[in-house]
Amino acid sequence: MSRSNLRRVAAIGAAITLGFLAIAAQADPSNKWRIKFNHSADNDGAIVFRIAPIGAEPIDVETKIAKGATENEVASLVRDSLKAALGKNYRVSRDDFEDVLIKKAGKTPNFDLSLVSSSLSGLDINLQRE
Repeated sequence: MSRSNLRRVAAIGAAITLGFLAIAAQADPSNKWRIKFNHSADNDGAIVFRIAPIGAEPIDVETKIAKGATENEVASLVRDSLKAALGKNYRVSRDDFEDVLIKKAGKTPNFDLSLVSSSLSGLDINLQRE
């Protein structure tokens, strides 16, 4: 199989995986979510997460990632983007260096978390309801 065909197959696989992750993540709101990153970015790109509180407008948060960024660096960048966008209604922190935790604060409603898009290859992103 040629290199371009392998890239196409990888891109299709990534798109399918993102679709399943988005569906799975939206199935059951929670007060706390974990984003797990593994490996590093093979290219420059961006990740977009959607935080959708029950009964409120969803918030899309984009984080730009540079080629070669490690899982720990990506977690730091995503944490910073989420903190800036979500404000005081959520607590956002890193855990185990490569994970990001998002927890509602105060009377903020439970929320869904989904991966809207990622233009990165090489970086694995997993969402876990806690």
